[in-house]
Amino acid sequence: MKKPDPFPFAKRVPPVAQTGAAQATSSSHVIPLSYGTPTSDAFPYESLVEAATASILREGRDSLQYAGAGGPRSVQEWIAKRSSLRSIHVQADQVLVTYGSQQAIDFAARTLLEPGDHVWVEAPTYFGAVGIFRTSEAVLTSFPMDGDGLRVELIEVALYHARQSGLPLPKLLYCLPNFHNPGGISLSLERRKRLAELAYEFNFFILEDDAYTELTFTEERLPSLYSLAPERTIYLSTFSKIIAPGIRLGWAIAAKEVVARLNSFMHGSRASVFAQEIVSQLLHTIDFDEHVQALISRYRKSRDAMIEAINDSFGTEVAYHVPEGGFFIWLTFPEEVDTAQFVRDAYERGVSFIAGSDFFVEREGGRHARLSYSYSGPEQIRQGVKLFADAYYAYRGKL
Repeated sequence: MKKPDPFPFAKRVPPVAQTGAAQATSSSHVIPLSYGTPTSDAFPYESLVEAATASILREGRDSLQYAGAGGPRSVQEWIAKRSSLRSIHVQADQVLVTYGSQQAIDFAARTLLEPGDHVWVEAPTYFGAVGIFRTSEAVLTSFPMDGDGLRVELIEVALYHARQSGLPLPKLLYCLPNFHNPGGISLSLERRKRLAELAYEFNFFILEDDAYTELTFTEERLPSLYSLAPERTIYLSTFSKIIAPGIRLGWAIAAKEVVARLNSFMHGSRASVFAQEIVSQLLHTIDFDEHVQALISRYRKSRDAMIEAINDSFGTEVAYHVPEGGFFIWLTFPEEVDTAQFVRDAYERGVSFIAGSDFFVEREGGRHARLSYSYSGPEQIRQGVKLFADAYYAYRGKL
């Protein structure tokens, strides 16, 4: 048989390997501080077994049909009600359940963007979203962050400059306002309010990715961007961090017209209706607040262990912000450091992490690294940070 000619794959598909928790693999001897995923021990396993059984026994064959039984509607209603904690007050039909929040990002990009449209993002930002925007053939521009989150004053300056100079304005601004991935910081209330005002004034959409919002180590709950600009925000969240990522359920909240457009990409189907039946059963049988508090307690202990280990191993060699929730600590090394240069050595020593440059649109971020405290326990974290430090100091010794 003749060897086939090279095939002209679609140019909009980036020819790069995917990075992220879903694609992560690790040898048994490697401590995975790269994993941005919940620990398996935190899954409500027994309750999920009971919920799966109940979905079959109570709903019968209807639970396995295209539309499912009562689960999908029940899940929408639960999300709508729970969202009031973020000052979001919507009806169930403003909630679209998706295959994880990643699919919701994809649907939002397809709904809002034409090739060549401009998307503004934070620097650093979540690389999974960047890949989707690039596949959409968008033009990406990034803006820095500080301890209060995205520097909205720079967004404002850039918007007025673009308007006055006849330059393209953004169609979409992607933002992770709570316990940022990878930065671990949250957007201040003052900046949230100003960003919402700018969305109306310059007529762009905010894509608010709020995957870690339940996992707060304090009692403070800042209002969502959606609550401040409901006609110009698409709000995203997920069950992956609070139940289990394998159920692959996330959601988008938006105005009814926008939800209808997002839903068109489902092509008449729904995100796994059986998974929704199981989640519905689970949410109505467990004390969800108690479950979340148990998660928070676990992740707070892991965060504290990582901070202690970083201080012991690095002292003043690195800077970081203490996250008040979520999964990540973002390290800043001296200017001359490139963390990508010792990723391999760290892995060979027995620990994985993600180099900071992976989280930037431009060629920058070399002096940063993301560590995750969500997957490993405190003892593993202490050992992993020590191995990470060993790789760093070995690299420093060669400079």
